[in-house]
Amino acid sequence: MKTILRFIGSALLLGILVWTVTINVAIAPAQADLRQLEEAPGQIVYQSRQTLKDQQGNSWQAIAFKRIRPDDTAVIYLRLVGFPGTADIDHSQPLILTDSMGKTLTAADISQDIFTDKTQMEPDVGQYNLQPILMQLESAVPLQLILPTLDQSEIILNVSPEMLREWRLLTDQK
Repeated sequence: MKTILRFIGSALLLGILVWTVTINVAIAPAQADLRQLEEAPGQIVYQSRQTLKDQQGNSWQAIAFKRIRPDDTAVIYLRLVGFPGTADIDHSQPLILTDSMGKTLTAADISQDIFTDKTQMEPDVGQYNLQPILMQLESAVPLQLILPTLDQSEIILNVSPEMLREWRLLTDQK
């Protein structure tokens, strides 16, 4: 009887161990996937790209990037790109970033910097200056990005803590 109980206990312990390892591997966060590009001689860009879904189920490309210019000045921006017809972003308003603890920050809209014809900005593309606020964001809690639109509705994009940690890795790139 003792042998059977010992066998069952060992089998149960082994089962729990296998289950724990499997769960940890299955839900482990993805490794940071920063891309490095040389835009021009001496100008390097590091990018983090992800796809986010808004509250309507529309996909948005989120590109956080750090651009290092030949004079060693650097900027960190977030570009959000929706499919054509998805939204009319209000470029006169900042992006609102709110974490699950209620902390709210804003990022200035600098979309005019990406379009050569300032009168023909794409309505579903926005670019925001993350540099002044990125390190103020708590990387252990989820984040919501709130995009203001011209029709006064808001587009809400959820950002995971893992994605935010990847964005913060941009600050370390030199």
